[in-house]
Amino acid sequence: MSKLIKEYALIFSIITLIIISFFEHTLAESVTGNLIGLAILFSVIIYASMSVAHHAEALAEKFGEPYGTLILTVSAIIVEIIIIAIMMTHSHNPNLARDTIYSAVILDINGLLGLAAIIGGIKYGEQPYNIDSTNSYLAMIIVAIGISMIVPEFIPANHQDAYMIFLVVIFILLYVVFSRVQLTRHKYFFEYNSSDNKTHSSKREINGIYHASVLALLIILIGLLSEVLSVFMNNTLETYGLPLALGAVAVAVISASPELITAIRAALDNRMQTVVNIAFGASLATVLLTIPSVIVVMGLMGMQINLALTPIQSTMLGITFFAGVISFNDGETNMLEGFIHVVIFIVFCYLLFI
Repeated sequence: MSKLIKEYALIFSIITLIIISFFEHTLAESVTGNLIGLAILFSVIIYASMSVAHHAEALAEKFGEPYGTLILTVSAIIVEIIIIAIMMTHSHNPNLARDTIYSAVILDINGLLGLAAIIGGIKYGEQPYNIDSTNSYLAMIIVAIGISMIVPEFIPANHQDAYMIFLVVIFILLYVVFSRVQLTRHKYFFEYNSSDNKTHSSKREINGIYHASVLALLIILIGLLSEVLSVFMNNTLETYGLPLALGAVAVAVISASPELITAIRAALDNRMQTVVNIAFGASLATVLLTIPSVIVVMGLMGMQINLALTPIQSTMLGITFFAGVISFNDGETNMLEGFIHVVIFIVFCYLLFI
């Protein structure tokens, strides 16, 4: 009980859910009320998402690999899938999953990794990492996005459903194989050993049942809060005539907020390998796990889903991957490379309103 009292994210989430549920209809009736509800819920959900990452990391430390990575990945993806499913149900937008995945990849590779490279470059000049990791990640991400978000544009309408089922099977296979390579056979691809890097060997007592229980409660609360959030968000977007894609960006920001903080800390500690693993690993997990999950969930709910990228989205991802292949081919990042990717992210933000 003494530990639960210190779970501020859990307490704030419960209190917010109770209060906001009571005043939901009143707030939804006015423009100001929608903005207030949107701001409060968005902040609380991000806070809760960061707490989810904290408890997942504790479980990862307790159980080690490969279970640690599995717990971290599944926790983040569950949060993302819950929010996407709820928002798709309320907005009836078949493009939401596509726009969210696209936004998440752009945010992770250009926003998160670019910002971390700038910060690290200012402090250290150049920061080393294992080039095998970036090569492996980029190859997998490009293939996964290509077969799931570009190829569907050329699949006949009468074969779309069968292709979606095919994608679920292929993506599960890809993720299992990549996880095995990453965690066993070629684990050294994703590590960088340097005398500058600090290692932490101290062990601490971790209560697995406690962390798992709080993590599950937080995920449930995030789902409930997201259902109310979707109401305020849809009302706000309609009131101001804003593009629906902003809802997808909001989902991506919620999912990436814990990763962004961790990446910046790693860059300041001269641990660029950690930043690379976070940015590219999160992008790959988003594509390989979110797409099959959303396909299955939307299929069970009888809702349509469109994964085919628009010409602008295809172009932006193409520029991102082309720049990434050039930037991350020498085993070191610097401020200029980070700045290039941040510029791509700024262009992405601008294009949202066109």
